[in-house]
Amino acid sequence: MWIERILLIALTAAMLTACSKSPPPGLPGYVEAEYTRLASPTAGRLVALKVAKGMDVAVGTPLFILDQDQENAAIAEANARLKHQDATAADLAKGKRREEIAVLAAQEKQAEAQLALSESDLKRQRALATSGFISGASLDSLEARQRADAAKLAEIRANLQVARLAARQDTRTAAEADIATARAVLTQNEIRRDQKAVSAPASGRIDDTLYREGEWVPAGSPIVSMLMPGALKLRFFVPQDALPKYAIGTRIRAHCDGCGEPFGARISYIAKSAEFNPPVIYSQENRARMVFMVEALPDNPGRLSPGLPVDILTGATP
Repeated sequence: MWIERILLIALTAAMLTACSKSPPPGLPGYVEAEYTRLASPTAGRLVALKVAKGMDVAVGTPLFILDQDQENAAIAEANARLKHQDATAADLAKGKRREEIAVLAAQEKQAEAQLALSESDLKRQRALATSGFISGASLDSLEARQRADAAKLAEIRANLQVARLAARQDTRTAAEADIATARAVLTQNEIRRDQKAVSAPASGRIDDTLYREGEWVPAGSPIVSMLMPGALKLRFFVPQDALPKYAIGTRIRAHCDGCGEPFGARISYIAKSAEFNPPVIYSQENRARMVFMVEALPDNPGRLSPGLPVDILTGATP
């Protein structure tokens, strides 16, 4: 009787051992995430952190703001310089002021009156000269005065015409170049200011925040880490003898605890060299020591989390 009991116990133990050593459903792997780390290219003090760990954000959601006092002051200075250059260009396009033109117009009227007087005197003296009542020398003097008055009037009229003209084209071109320079400086300062206020480039989840408000952040140092859509992938390791079954673009099926039915994925990367010690392997079996790392993009990553163990089911299909 006791022999039968021993045999029954041994058989039960053998069955339990066989069950515990049953092969896994497929290749072991895990969910890997590629995080997007957002930073400002300019250093500054963190004055506002708008998000926290675990938050779901939409595209355009403000994430953080660095101190912008220096950039705002530079923008104000650039705006003032631009207004100055605009005013200078406008002044060059107008010519002289109305008051200056009015002075020249008055001088023109005075010169016209003086010329009219000298011409009248010359006409009268010429009539007297034909009768012999005036000498030739006096007539020559009157003619010289008339020519001088005519020349003076011509000079004033030329000055008045020039006063109504805008500045020379070269001067106006230089003024326009100064305006363009001022606008470019203003744009540069606005870009620097905007680079200190960073928003979410896409919808996703905040994985981590790396600085606190009030801390100094070096240029280019990440402040927020985000998990973007499509950033999750399956990573598993294929023994070298099974590698021919897998190729980039091949569709596979995977399973994870609590995920329900197996889900599809497409292989996106295969390592070119073998690894002998995979960094993570969720299996109690001793696998072949030479394996190749393979990555696949899941069709529906919404139910997956970074680090989640998965089983890559056999039977990969193109």
